[in-house]
Amino acid sequence: MASDILAHTVQAAPVVGHAAAISGQYAVGIVFLTAAAVFVPLFNRFRISPVLGFLMVGVILGPDGLGRLADMWPVLAKFTVTQSEDIHNLAELGVVFLLFAIGLELTWERLKAMRRMVFGLGMLQIILCTLVLFGLFLMMKRPPESAIALAMALALSSTAMVMPVLAELKKLNTATGRSVFSVLLAQDLAVAPILITVIVLAGGEGGPTGVQGVLAIIPSIVVMALLVLGGRMLLRPLFKSAALTKSPEIFMAACLLVVLMSGQAAVMAGLSMAMGAFVGGLLLAETEYRREIELMIEPFKGLLLGLFFVTVGARLDIDAVLASPVLVLALAGGLIALKVVVVYPLARLYGLPRAAALEVAALLGPAGEFAFVIIDEGMGRNLIDPQIGQAIILAAIISLFLLPVIGSTVTRFTKRISPQKEAEPSAAPDIITEVPNEVLVVGYGRVGELVVDMLGRHNISFTIVDVNPRVTSRARSQHLETWYGDASNVEFLARLGLEHRKAVVVTVSNAAFTDNVVKAVRSLRDDICLIARARDAHHAERLYELGVTDAVPETIEASLQLAENTLVDLGVPMGLVLASIHDKRDEFRARLAAHAPEGRASRVLRSTKREPKPTEKVV
Repeated sequence: MASDILAHTVQAAPVVGHAAAISGQYAVGIVFLTAAAVFVPLFNRFRISPVLGFLMVGVILGPDGLGRLADMWPVLAKFTVTQSEDIHNLAELGVVFLLFAIGLELTWERLKAMRRMVFGLGMLQIILCTLVLFGLFLMMKRPPESAIALAMALALSSTAMVMPVLAELKKLNTATGRSVFSVLLAQDLAVAPILITVIVLAGGEGGPTGVQGVLAIIPSIVVMALLVLGGRMLLRPLFKSAALTKSPEIFMAACLLVVLMSGQAAVMAGLSMAMGAFVGGLLLAETEYRREIELMIEPFKGLLLGLFFVTVGARLDIDAVLASPVLVLALAGGLIALKVVVVYPLARLYGLPRAAALEVAALLGPAGEFAFVIIDEGMGRNLIDPQIGQAIILAAIISLFLLPVIGSTVTRFTKRISPQKEAEPSAAPDIITEVPNEVLVVGYGRVGELVVDMLGRHNISFTIVDVNPRVTSRARSQHLETWYGDASNVEFLARLGLEHRKAVVVTVSNAAFTDNVVKAVRSLRDDICLIARARDAHHAERLYELGVTDAVPETIEASLQLAENTLVDLGVPMGLVLASIHDKRDEFRARLAAHAPEGRASRVLRSTKREPKPTEKVV
């Protein structure tokens, strides 16, 4: 009996421990979500970058913050962000989703438009910074394999932090913003090759390097090639099937499936999960579902990337900083200064003015989020000494904390040395957002096809949007730029670059959907030309009240065409028929103009002032 009780106790103990572990994970999750919902908006109120806010939350919740009080109040230990494997794996998903999103952005057309800056300035920055840092690490008596891994990691900058800083400084659409974005894009392209290089240098699992290391990664290359081939064949049918269900949950499940499956395929091949997700994003970038996928994964990417920065902030060893603050700040400052010295002349070489070149160099100076991923990978494979790796990570974290301060300080300085306004963006393709076509056509049914055909005949560029995956597949097969998605979604329209479009034409027959599209377009832009198909006169009146530029009632136009053909066939002279049809159309326009907002009513009525054609007989 006693033995039975003892056995039951032994079996129950792990269950209790497991429950405690789970409750601890939930506690950390609750704290993180509280930070995201409460503290980060508070930081925004004081114009503090959200990324910097997450880093600060990590410091507060880390072992050197809340963790110091755990000895007095043990319950706080559950709410402390530690470097446990579970939290690390969850935080790594943030980087995975970031790389997936980066892959989605890298279309061939975009790279082609930016090739000079991306593959010129961007790649030169990576190569030169890596070579200089490599030489310094060799001088510090680091092994060559370790030195090159550290150099490649620190040559990169922070996409997740630099872009919000540029937006806050209102520099996105300036020469500074376009150049920084080009370099960051080149760095994002280089992440996957750098991770492969680290694995080769480590020889797979800490084994031999050189030729044997290259041979060890051949299976990985084969698996990734199979992933690419399989993705090209399966991804479009998968998302078409998910879209046909018209269920956002199913579509979201398909997005998450691709991210996790491509990531796991890369892990099974001996590579990183982030690299697999990057390949998955690249494959989806050329499909018509790209924009809708970007919209779906944005919340996951933002939250999980926030958790990643919280864990990065929790790694800040305050004791180590206080023990030798001069050394730590010198390492961080030295990294920034070295990269500034390398990047500034490169920016000048590519034609940037002095002020813009200095801003570009300063913003790219601090380390990036992938430095932690690459260094952790190197330490995990025994390529980088943990003591050196942790010291470098500490300096990288400090440099990230300094980035917003650097950005604002350099901007104020450049305004002094170059007080005149920076030149307006050139007519060259914008590399912050893709330059969209002139007209956005919503719906590609029979009416939409005719509108698109007429636009093409007059050499007017257009983009098609439809919520029917069969329709988008058909349009894509005709080599037309087409996107699957809901045009009544404001965020979706913004991702399509509505701010740069000249006109929107709504051709769908669903009156309620048309109304929602008109509302969404007008909420973003009040000045854009907006033409909508109306079911009848009453619907047209409602559309004018919602703010359309022109509404075309299909029943009226069909009735007028029938009346015209009837009168001609009955022998009425063509001139009289055309005059009466025009008069009747103008009556309808005058009626509809009464419902148009002030300012647009005059445009509707302008068409009523018509001079008779020479062929018309006026009696």
